[in-house]
Order: sequence, then structure tokens, then C-alpha cells
Amino acid sequence: MKTKILLLLMLQCIGNFIYAQSLKPYNLSFPKLANRWDEAMPLGNGMLGVLIWEKNNKLRLSLDRADLWDERKALDISKLNFKWVEEQVHQNNYAAVQKIGDEPYDNSPYPTKLPAAAMEFDIARLGKVISNELDIETALNTVKFENGTIFNCYIHAAQQQGYFSFENLKSTAIIPNLIVHNYANNLVEKGDNSHAGEGLQKLGYAKGTVVNTSNSVRYRQPIYQDHYYEVLVQWKIMANGNLIGSWTISNDKAAKLPGISSMANEPTGWDSHTKWWKDFWNKSNISVPDQLIQKQYYLEMYKLGCVARKGAPAITLQAVWTADNGSLPPWKGDFHNDLNTQLSYWPTYTANHLAEGATFTDWLWKIRKNNLIYTKQYFGVEGLNVPGVVTLNGDPMGGWIQYSLSPTVSAWTSQHFYWQWKYSMDKAFLNTRAYPYIHEAAIYLENITRLKDGKRSLPLSSSPEYNDNSIKAWFLNWTNYDLSLAKFLFKAAAEVSKAKGNIHESTHWTEVLKQLPDYEINETGFTIAPGSNLTSSHRHFSQYMAIYPLDLLDVNHGQDKTIIDNSLKRLEEIGTRAWCGYSFSWMASLYARAYKADKAVKQLEIFASNFCSPNSFHLNGDQKGGQYSDFTYRPFTLEGNFAFAQGVQELLLQSRNGYIQAFPAVPQSWKDVVFNNLRAEGAFLVSGNKENGVPTKVKVYAEKAGVLRIKLPFKTYVVRDMPAGSVKMGDDGIAEVSLRKKQTIVFENGYE
Repeated sequence: MKTKILLLLMLQCIGNFIYAQSLKPYNLSFPKLANRWDEAMPLGNGMLGVLIWEKNNKLRLSLDRADLWDERKALDISKLNFKWVEEQVHQNNYAAVQKIGDEPYDNSPYPTKLPAAAMEFDIARLGKVISNELDIETALNTVKFENGTIFNCYIHAAQQQGYFSFENLKSTAIIPNLIVHNYANNLVEKGDNSHAGEGLQKLGYAKGTVVNTSNSVRYRQPIYQDHYYEVLVQWKIMANGNLIGSWTISNDKAAKLPGISSMANEPTGWDSHTKWWKDFWNKSNISVPDQLIQKQYYLEMYKLGCVARKGAPAITLQAVWTADNGSLPPWKGDFHNDLNTQLSYWPTYTANHLAEGATFTDWLWKIRKNNLIYTKQYFGVEGLNVPGVVTLNGDPMGGWIQYSLSPTVSAWTSQHFYWQWKYSMDKAFLNTRAYPYIHEAAIYLENITRLKDGKRSLPLSSSPEYNDNSIKAWFLNWTNYDLSLAKFLFKAAAEVSKAKGNIHESTHWTEVLKQLPDYEINETGFTIAPGSNLTSSHRHFSQYMAIYPLDLLDVNHGQDKTIIDNSLKRLEEIGTRAWCGYSFSWMASLYARAYKADKAVKQLEIFASNFCSPNSFHLNGDQKGGQYSDFTYRPFTLEGNFAFAQGVQELLLQSRNGYIQAFPAVPQSWKDVVFNNLRAEGAFLVSGNKENGVPTKVKVYAEKAGVLRIKLPFKTYVVRDMPAGSVKMGDDGIAEVSLRKKQTIVFENGYE
């Protein structure tokens, strides 16, 4: 295909874009450029990313690529095994474990995600910035200057190139200046409280080479063991004096870009770019009357579109927006599988973005072979487990091994294979991905647990991140975190085995499930572990996994409701002083599952107002001086953002225990609410309307043939275009009806 870069022609098309106004209220719009990287305008396509901001009076574009990693090993996993760790715990010799398993993560700058480079423009002669807007419908950032100059920037949704232009430059000359990161000098930038630590120079790379021509610059940076990456920027000054440019980043190969043409009638790629975003936004939509929540939700969906793309790695802590502050990214920008990766993909299923959700299961499948080797080496058994802190290629990184080498990580990652199947009912995915992955994880967990007197136990158990890294973080009995995950995994293994026709195998997993003990529960609800109540505020709701996301409890069942209510009451008694931003996002879903709508909304409002940067990035700490939390730092990570989006969706539609529920937790004060094409388990697309405080209609489209079981938001209803008696109402208030593939059913409030 021909070169696609003429932004001037591209911009003429914007007015014709079908959704030109619908999401405009949720755009990011400021009267100036941000002066921090974590407040910048974010653009991305899953592999490439850019942050647009101002540094030292220059317009700065921080350039990133998702698979740029230093994968040198700091942890020598051959020196560790689970049985030895268990022995050291029993002998009270945990310092020996910390030295081998934990210290390398803290003491070595690698393995780590790497930032690529930056480019800057001297904008001193352009005058003051008068507007800076990110159009989330088209993923275009436009900056307007006092002298009439307009800067535009976007990353193509389906091609590995970014574009920029300056319009109305008049006689002002402006070209990009490539900024090389400090991999080969001793500069340390100060003043960025990012939880990052060491400077990039600690990686010890050779100095990169920069080759300039009259209209391009190529930067080649050697990294480790003969690996390298290249950044290529090119530009062209047009006949009218305007500047158009493009850029790309390559990994272990030479960077290439199509040449820039001055032919005004050449296609620009804008149509294919905007088509991708149009299709993305068409998947689903919502409308709620709380404008703070509504705007934050759409900004989360925008970021999801920027960071999750087929062929790109899974979402890391910062994805394609690695810190541009001269230091290693927060927590090395890695994959944290004790919360962060899982929460990042929560909203993809209900939002009807299964393709984006599949980037997680695709990556997990890609690293599966390395994980199988790790499982055999560290745990000494057959089957599949996944490191809790892991590199791009699936190697364990260590650090607080109770969680980074936890025995139940694959039970949680298995949930995403399970969800990907349940929300799509894709038989091919069941056979080739969900079943084998969940099966191998269940084999591992059966092998690592011990059966005595009919009860199954785990040699060592933990609950992220209680007691941090001390020996007390290990429990000799099941924590509710590990136990919930085990119950989920064996239940899921039985279900996928049955769906595949392996009845004997399904029966086996059901028997193994029965061998697990009951949850440890008392008047405080879920405890952390036997004899260990929640006694202080804590950021990770690990002991409440059975409520959400594992959905093992149902508030509609009396005994479950008591457990849920007591657990939430305990959390309220303890307070939020040790919570991070993601805690509030997760709490919204916990409250929604308990039908506590107003409390769920409050958590969402706190997150959006206190724990986010002006550009909507989740900064972990309370940015209003500690109003709700003692954490007031600002390391940017994405999981809180995406958990927020799921918290909103949980108010509108829930899937649980074989049925779905429309409007399960909408506040009474929300008079008018609409959602369209949210996805439920069973491959059903659901739409709903609430008008003037009353739910009026629920429409369900069956993507696959199946039995719909739905709890409706009204007691009496009319069903259109269905034979009499098609819908059966159970004593539990759940309506049941068989639907053909591509059939639609509409439930309307009231009698005929």
C-alpha cells in the first residue's frame, strides 16, 4: 500500500467522521501542555505509544514500544524450589530465602521494561499554547498556538507508525530533535517521585549511534547480549511551508518507514485509522447521569483501545507509556500477576471487547512453554503455574516470593481463559486454549497440594500483600485467597471438561473440589487465614476473591449474603488509609455484587477525583494530600483505571452462577440510564433503558444458540415477538428462555 502520511488531507476528513460529536464531552482538553510525563496526552496502538507534553519549554513526544525489554536474569531460579522454601519457613530461616529470591529484584536494574527515546520541538517562536485537545474518538491530539500554528499527532491504529504535523507555520522553521535517554551517562534526573529508583545508566549499555540527514534521524541503541532497537524519525517541509513527519521504533531489526510524498491526492491512512476506532467505539456504549464517572469511563475505554491490540504484548504496569524521567519505570514496568494484569483485563468482557481481552490470553499462551519449565523446576511437579512477577518472555523475576512465586497464580490467570470462553462460547477457543490451559493448571494444583484424611492442603499459603515480605507472610493453612482460587480452578476444570465431553475427567475435578476445606469465616466475614482477621487497612482485597472476581458467592443466597455483608462491614470499620487507587476501583465491584449501589458509586467517584492525574492516569496515591489514603505518592500504573471501568459496568450488568442480571446496582438517584451491547456470559449482548427512574426495557441478542437465564429489573414484563409460554419464570425470579443463534428478545416493563 502507498505511503500514508499527509496529515493535512487527513484533517479535512475529520468533519465527515460519523461520531464527530458523540464523545466530545469526554475528550481531554486543556489550555496548556502538561509539564509532567504522567500528565501528558497519551496515544497508542498496543505496540507503539507516545506521551505529548512540555519539558524545558520544548514540545516533547516520549516514544515507547511495548516489547522493548532487558531480559537479563537477576534471579537464579535454579537455586530455589518450593520444597526448600517450605523447609526454611519451618526452620525459621527465612533470611536465606530472601537473599536468593527477593534481593535480586531490588539490587539489579534488570530485567526491566525500557523506554525508547523522545523527540522535541522548539516552540518558543510559536507563542503561548491556547488549546491542547485529545479527541478520543479518533485518537488525535491537536495543539493550537497563539500565532495560529497547529500541531497534530496520532499513532496509526493498525500500522506501526506515528504521525505529526505543524500547520500554519508561516516563516517559522521547526524540525524535530531526537532526545536519547541516559543509558550511557551518569545523569540522574531528580524530582520525580515515581517509585522508580535507579537511573537508566545502571543498565550499563554502550552509547547509541545517531545518524542525521537533512530530513531524518535514526537512533540505534545497543542494549544487552547483542540486542538493540532503532528509532527512526523523518519529516518533510511542504511547498506551503507546513511540516509533516512520521516515526517508528523497531526491535532487533532496522527501522523502516515509507517515504513522505508531497502528492496531495495520495491516501494518508486516516480512513483506515478512524475505521479501527469507529469499530472499537461501536462495540458498546453506556450513558449514566454522573458526569465524573461517565467521562472517566470513556477515558478508560480509550486507554484500553490504546494498549490492547492483537500481536502486541499483554498490558504491563504502564503498557506503552513507560516513564520518561531518566529512571527505570515504576516496579520496572513488569507484568504483575498477583493483581495488575488481571484487573487490567476485567472490563474487556462486559464491554464487548473480546479481541482486546484476548491479548492477555494470547500472551499467556505464548509464554506457556517457559511457564511449564518453571513449574517443573521450582515446584517439582507436572502441570502449569505462572510466576507472579514475570518478564515479557515469561521468566520469573523474583521479589517477595510469597507472591512473585505464588503457588496459585495460574488459577487466577486461568479465569481469563474461562471468561474468554464463557463470554464468547467459542468452541474452537474452548478446545485449543481454555480447556488445555485450565486442565494443565488444575493438574499442577492437584499435584502441589497434599491429601490427608480426605482433606487437601497447600504446603505454604499467602495472601497478597499481607505482612509484606516477612516470614509471617507465609501461612501454614489455606489463606482465603489461595483457597478461593483453588475452588475456582477445580470448578472451572470440571466445567470445561464437561463442555468438551470428558465426563470422567469432569467428575474427577468435582471430587478434588470437594476435598478442599470450607472458607475460613467468622463474624468479620472472610478472614485472611485461620486465626488471622483483618485488623488494619490493607490495599489488596485478596481474602475477598470469592465475592469478586471469582463469583463463587451469590448475594441472593442467604448464607452467602451474610458472609458478604459482614466482610464489607469489616472493611468499612477498618477504613481506607492503606488503600491505593485500585483498591477503590475493586471495591466498587465488591459493593455492586452486594447490590450496594450508592456505596459502589462513591468508590468510583473517589477514584476519579483523588487518585488520577489530570490526563486520567491512575497514580496509585491520593493526589489531594491524603484525603482518603496515607499513600500520596504518584507511580502510574494502569490496573486501577481498567478496574474502574469494570466497576461501572458491574452497576449495569452482571454475569453470575449461570444467569445474568440487568441493572443490578443502579442508584435510585440515577433517573436516566442507558447501555447498549454489553456482553454477558453465554455470548449474549444486552441493552437496557431506565427512564425517569424506572427500568423500561431490556433487549438481549443471542450471538450463539443457548438458554438465556436473566434476572430482570421489573417484576412484570411483556415479551415481543415470542410464542406464548416461551419464557419460564422460576421461583428464584430468574426468567428462562431458549434462543436461537442471532435471535433477539425484548422484555418491556408492565402488562400488555
